[in-house]
Amino acid sequence: KDEPRWIQDEARFNDLLGTAGVPVEILFSQGDSAKEKANVESLITKGIKVLILTPQDGAAAAAAAQAARDAGVKVIAYDRLILGTDAVDYYVTFDSVAVGQAQGQYLVDKAEGTGNPLYLYAGAASDNNAFLFFEGAWNVLQPKIADGTFVIKNSSEAVALQDKATLTRDEMANIIGQVTTNWDFNTAKSLAEANLTVATAEDKGDVFIQAPNDGTARSIADVFAADPDVTSYVVTGQDAEKASIQYIIDGKQSMTVLKDVRTLAADAIAAAQAFLGGSTPEQTTTYNNGAFDVPAKPSEVITVDQSNLKAAIIDSGYWPAEDFTGLDALP
Repeated sequence: KDEPRWIQDEARFNDLLGTAGVPVEILFSQGDSAKEKANVESLITKGIKVLILTPQDGAAAAAAAQAARDAGVKVIAYDRLILGTDAVDYYVTFDSVAVGQAQGQYLVDKAEGTGNPLYLYAGAASDNNAFLFFEGAWNVLQPKIADGTFVIKNSSEAVALQDKATLTRDEMANIIGQVTTNWDFNTAKSLAEANLTVATAEDKGDVFIQAPNDGTARSIADVFAADPDVTSYVVTGQDAEKASIQYIIDGKQSMTVLKDVRTLAADAIAAAQAFLGGSTPEQTTTYNNGAFDVPAKPSEVITVDQSNLKAAIIDSGYWPAEDFTGLDALP
């Protein structure tokens, strides 16, 4: 989809490919798996050697991957895993479990005492990453839920499972079914509003919000900020979107997880060049996609809040200073 996150990736790819000397074509599928498969088939017809695919729906993309494999094309899954097929040669990703752990750890570090209201939100059930993010967050939050530091306020499924340190895929799916934002701003807003409508004043006060990414974090934060019974909130995010960097500067969003797309794009291009040269890209781990263990090399992630925003985002050249207001007030 040509959303802010994916337009970032396109720009980073074009910057890097200009120096790599590799002819490339980038197609958007508008969040439609059928259009995605048609796009892949048109690229195969043009004689591509390597396909880098971010699947809209991990399972639905298996057919497109198989078509590429049948045509002798190497298939690199980018950021999201292609599921249920062995027609995947490599997976370029950020460590999604580490992203969730960074988010959960931030909430834990900010919490004092016991009985802190915790609101859980997740990504789309069709996206394998949503499960990995949730798994990472649960790894860190669950011990603090079990010991009473946090009290879950918006998921009966999560409450029923709160004593389990490790959840099965089905158990996670049950929770995600109650707290999914579908990666959509409006869905996140409606869900947060519905959660706060049924919550009592005691369920509010100083709240902690596990939000899955920046877009949903802003929607959810706006809803919580508008509730007179919410005294304060800590809310997580990821992707270092410009709008959320401004929210962090303004104190409306607590943190984001920077997944430097320059690193991810560079890793994808390095993998493609390895395949084009007849070798195999570097592997440090594997991810099981339901059919087999896909070779991968996860890129690192960085927690960003007001304390290190200037260094991590501005000084690193990720975003230019002139795109923001209020930077001078930060440390």
